[in-house]
Amino acid sequence: METLSLGTSVLKASQLSYGCWRIGGPGESSEVTQEREAAGARAATAAFEAGYTLFDLADIYSHGEAERIFGNVLKSVSGMRERILVVSKCGIRKAGDPDADSPYRYDFSAGHIIWSCEQSLKRLGVDRIDLYLLHRPDYLCDPEEVAQAFSRLKQAGKVAEFGVSNFSPAQFSAVQKACPMRLIAHQVEISLMKLDCFHDGTLAQCSMEQITPMAWSPLGGGRLGASDPIDLRGADHARRLHIREVLELIARARDTSRAVIAIAWLLKHPARILPIVGSTDPDRIRELTKAVDVHLTREEWYRLLEAALGHRLP
Repeated sequence: METLSLGTSVLKASQLSYGCWRIGGPGESSEVTQEREAAGARAATAAFEAGYTLFDLADIYSHGEAERIFGNVLKSVSGMRERILVVSKCGIRKAGDPDADSPYRYDFSAGHIIWSCEQSLKRLGVDRIDLYLLHRPDYLCDPEEVAQAFSRLKQAGKVAEFGVSNFSPAQFSAVQKACPMRLIAHQVEISLMKLDCFHDGTLAQCSMEQITPMAWSPLGGGRLGASDPIDLRGADHARRLHIREVLELIARARDTSRAVIAIAWLLKHPARILPIVGSTDPDRIRELTKAVDVHLTREEWYRLLEAALGHRLP
């Protein structure tokens, strides 16, 4: 895979990144068995061997266990740490933390950001996180307090670069205005099943400000590449069927899979979207790298967009 620059920074990453959400097990499971850990380690190793050089984590993934598992992979695979970028996120606090009656919430207080980063560093077994993101917007966010935390982490050499995740363009701008450093990435959900960022100004802002958009769930939670029947009772079943049909037509014409075409659709956008592949199947992880060599025509791209919208363009 070719590399791309992250925002305006000197950091460079592969065109696809690997998301470590599931390497500790499905969803947010707190039970990480030896089998799940071994499978997660195999997946992360397969991604590295396939050419992925950016690995995306968060402190809440499997209650921190994903970071620990990935840290063990870094220790076991010679030379891996020097050849990859480590991304992690903070700001989501689960119910019961720290007290039994504490609610599920978001926390961008300076103390929590710094503490969370230090805990992630310990679990990962690294001295520095290459890119550190705020996970979901905190309703009580004070941009000046975020800037203070980011500055302390950067000055201490614990974080190289910063960004955010799931923010609106206005929320992004508010934090950026307070921060002395450039925010280089914005991680949001983008796929043929989730088009919000095309309409709400997110991708326009990324292009204008040279921010790298990172696409989580680029296959719509796996639905765009799945072969299981679509539930005809679902409210959007007709749209999903049409998306699958158009993906299938283009995939057959190009002798590849629907999943590869769905990723290639994101890569076509001039904002240089960086898809985050989240599969734990080594074969699928390797297969999706084919997307970087698929260059859709404008006609193919818009055919898929029309299917995703569920209606023709005005």
